[in-house]
Amino acid sequence: MDQCYRSLHTELVPLLDQINCGPPKAITPVSGGCINRCFKVTAADKREFFFKTHKNPPPGFFQAEADGLRAIADTHCIRVPQVYALSEQGLLLEYLAPSPADNSFWQQLGENLASLHQTPAPCFGFQHNNFCGLTPQPNDMTDNGFDFFRQCRLMYQAELALSNHKLRQADYDRVEKLCQRLHELIPEQPPTLIHGDLWSGNIYCSAGEPVLIDPAAHWGWAEADIAMTFLFTSFSKVFYQSYYNNLRPKEGWQQRLELYNLYHLLNHLNLFGTSYRPPVREAIRRYVF
Repeated sequence: MDQCYRSLHTELVPLLDQINCGPPKAITPVSGGCINRCFKVTAADKREFFFKTHKNPPPGFFQAEADGLRAIADTHCIRVPQVYALSEQGLLLEYLAPSPADNSFWQQLGENLASLHQTPAPCFGFQHNNFCGLTPQPNDMTDNGFDFFRQCRLMYQAELALSNHKLRQADYDRVEKLCQRLHELIPEQPPTLIHGDLWSGNIYCSAGEPVLIDPAAHWGWAEADIAMTFLFTSFSKVFYQSYYNNLRPKEGWQQRLELYNLYHLLNHLNLFGTSYRPPVREAIRRYVF
């Protein structure tokens, strides 16, 4: 056993012990994004698991993800992997074998997500802070969705980018000016539980059924979740037709997409560097002249 797998074995044993299924017998690398190392694990009792680990995650990183998965699971609206065990360095989840996504998958995803987005929430924010990628995501609870999106989303990311010299003062000032116009640009909407990081890499098809993974879950605007499905590559037309048949968006929603996605562009600027500065500026200029 080489050094890498010896270390993984050491990490996995106490997690597998928590659910009484014996030590790992096979550990196979699988794809799982750019943040964590991911593996399919077969235990001594032949049960299979998905294990994700990070050498030096922020404190509470995997606990926050587990809490988000459980919050979505508790709605019974859409499937997520079951959480089995966790540590500061890793998360042991249900292994769900991938399958091809057909039109039936996209239709069900639209129905399930619309159902999730109609789940009432007590306020905006969440019971605790969490992460979007590796970036801390504050979730101060408030009854005011505009204040929440202003302070906990756009201004938080802009201040982080400014302090790290990834955003210039003039750009920061434009974000601040934009935030003063949120009431004009966004209609009143109730809070609901949203995935929070809903790009194509965080949806999954297993046995033909939609599965959500890697949430940045919180109570926010449903439109913000839908907006991110357009950020990099849009989802299937069947998905949007199904979603809108079950939850019709407010008038003018297309004009608000870049506004919601400015949060994620700023986050990518903070995570991956100044190559994201031009799309950030372009999004800001759409709303601030």
